[in-house]
Amino acid sequence: MKNLTSITDRLSDRKFLGLWVLFHFVIVSFFLASFLFSKDPLRIDADLFNMLPKQFSGESVEKADRKLSESDQMKAIEREGNRIKNEVYEECEKMKHIALQDAENIRLQATDEAMKIREGAELYAEQVLTSIEGNLTQLQQVVKNGRIY
Repeated sequence: MKNLTSITDRLSDRKFLGLWVLFHFVIVSFFLASFLFSKDPLRIDADLFNMLPKQFSGESVEKADRKLSESDQMKAIEREGNRIKNEVYEECEKMKHIALQDAENIRLQATDEAMKIREGAELYAEQVLTSIEGNLTQLQQVVKNGRIY
């Protein structure tokens, strides 16, 4: 900002303004004079490669083509790497999903088996207790009968 204000301060100085206008007028006059008095026709279609030596431009183009080719190869390798990475990720997700389903199935089977074992144990305990009760009832009857005699 300071630089900008110093330029505007200089522009307000009449001497500096006069020199600035004279300098630019000389440059524009020289350009117009060389354009008007030029014997060669003005070629507007000239490009950068036509201005360079042929050997230099050919080597540069080949080098640029090699770099583009290498860049394209690197991009293709990167795309292939990303594709493989995505495939591996998807396969891992599928295996994880299958493993979670298998674990859930095993848990459900274990719960069912535990319930069946518990029911079987309760049934067995009921049968044993019923048998003991029956035996005790018979023994009690024997004891009662023994008291009567």
